Amino acid sequence: MDHLVLSDASRIVAGILLLSIVTIEFGGWFMTKIVRGQVPMTDFQKAFARAGHAHAGVLVTLGLIAQVLADATTFDGAVGRLVRLLIPAAAILMSGGFFAASAGRNVTQPTKAIVILWLGAASLAAGALTLGIGLLTA
Repeated sequence: MDHLVLSDASRIVAGILLLSIVTIEFGGWFMTKIVRGQVPMTDFQKAFARAGHAHAGVLVTLGLIAQVLADATTFDGAVGRLVRLLIPAAAILMSGGFFAASAGRNVTQPTKAIVILWLGAASLAAGALTLGIGLLTA
């Protein structure tokens, strides 16, 4: 029976991403405390907490898929490593940006830490574009 063979780089990043799911689970538990009113937050902070948690889960999943797809390209060396890391980096930066931009007491609008979110969006765009082009030209 044929089975999927990942490059070492994709296997390592995928393993790290799978381990990171435990932190996302912890975030889900914390979200249950937020929605039950056990953690004092403004409506803005609750919205950003939900967005940060959701982005983490979705982008880690996309990062896992990207590892398999990266192995289907002809990228190697520095570009191959970069492609494998840009989408997982977006998972950290975007979700972290939501949390950082809403941290503090009684925060009702994003703080300057919102820049972390935008860096994550740039990382996601660069990763998706590079991987997409790599797949179309392989």
